[in-house]
Amino acid sequence: MRPLMWLVLAFFVALPARAELVIEITRGAENPIKIAVVPFQVTGGGAFDVDLARLIESNLERSGQFIRVRRDTMLSLPGPDDTVFYRDWRAIDSEYTVIGSVVKEGNELVVRYGLHDVYGERLLFEERVPGAPDTLRDIGHYVSDRIYEALTGLKGFFSTRLLYVSAERRSEKDQTFKLILSDADGGRPRTVFQSSEPILSPAWSPDGSRVAYMSFRGKRAGIYVQTLATGEVQQVTSFSGLNSAPAFSPDGRKLVMTLSKDGNPELYVANLRTGELERMTNHFAIDTEASWSPDGRSILFTSSRGGKPQLYMLNVADQSVKRVTFDGDYNSNGAFTPDGESIVFVHRTNNRFHIARMNLETREMQILTETDLDESPSVAPNGTMLIYATSDEGRGLLGLVSMDGRVRVRLPSVTESVREPAWSPFFN
Repeated sequence: MRPLMWLVLAFFVALPARAELVIEITRGAENPIKIAVVPFQVTGGGAFDVDLARLIESNLERSGQFIRVRRDTMLSLPGPDDTVFYRDWRAIDSEYTVIGSVVKEGNELVVRYGLHDVYGERLLFEERVPGAPDTLRDIGHYVSDRIYEALTGLKGFFSTRLLYVSAERRSEKDQTFKLILSDADGGRPRTVFQSSEPILSPAWSPDGSRVAYMSFRGKRAGIYVQTLATGEVQQVTSFSGLNSAPAFSPDGRKLVMTLSKDGNPELYVANLRTGELERMTNHFAIDTEASWSPDGRSILFTSSRGGKPQLYMLNVADQSVKRVTFDGDYNSNGAFTPDGESIVFVHRTNNRFHIARMNLETREMQILTETDLDESPSVAPNGTMLIYATSDEGRGLLGLVSMDGRVRVRLPSVTESVREPAWSPFFN
């Protein structure tokens, strides 16, 4: 459960989504890489609604590892076939330069770009990417991923997606909740599911083809799995009482969830093919907010069995349980990092809820956020950043923070309050 609750693709549904996120970088890395992304030359006629260079530089800057070189300081604007005078880029303190073009050929286009090492005075790599005009944004994310990986050695996350819930309350009895799917930068939001009742705990399948969530379809809450490519919805549970917090197993075949159908909130695992349910915990306390370890051998969950919410680890093979967190009187909503070596979670300190990270071997803990009422951490698939929900003057918004706490980004919605973020896996 969230702190306040403890205290008291190819297919998108054809519904508008107004809760588009905006990017506000509040803190970057101490020594970011300085990169100049030259405006891409466009030939072949027509105009595009995507400024490819702006998209690429915004993506890189949002990671916190890069800082853009302003266009108005550039001494020249070369294209891929032009001579690059590296002294011009050294003069404006650019370490790397991206030079490219977009050539339209009928109903198709080709993006050419190259990444230049300014001080090494060499072309690191170049590439041609074909596509259709309506895929230009996807191409921009792909190019950003390629540049990011070339300069950091880590796989980029710019082509991934975000899930989050928006809430528009016009009155206590007139409200709309939407499950929204967007690009990793908040662009192209589309509504996956809409309801007048709350939508909670969205979760991605390991291959990114399905999403699970808790919602009300009719009078009773239930857990549902929706296939994005077809819109098909599978009802997994709809028992009397609590049906909440679904999470896919690493192989995508099972869901772990919290059900109170037998009288107390316990962890259950559902086989998505057969519908078979297996009870995993049996304790008088509240067990909830489960997530699988990357190897599928363990399940991390929140429990009040020690008196106050703490994180525990369940061994899937023998269902033995051990406590994981001991620092502080409140730790909840845990998730593993992709390498399985650390967990992130909600930690209360000085009556404020922050996102923390803990190495499972050393037990070293670091508080990553400085905002208040932080919850719902979800780690990027490359393990470098996480997204979480927070609030500002009572309005829900999303935040990004690097796994060392040095980079912080706000993603408020333009129009609505947003919560419950989930970061997608890498897509094949």
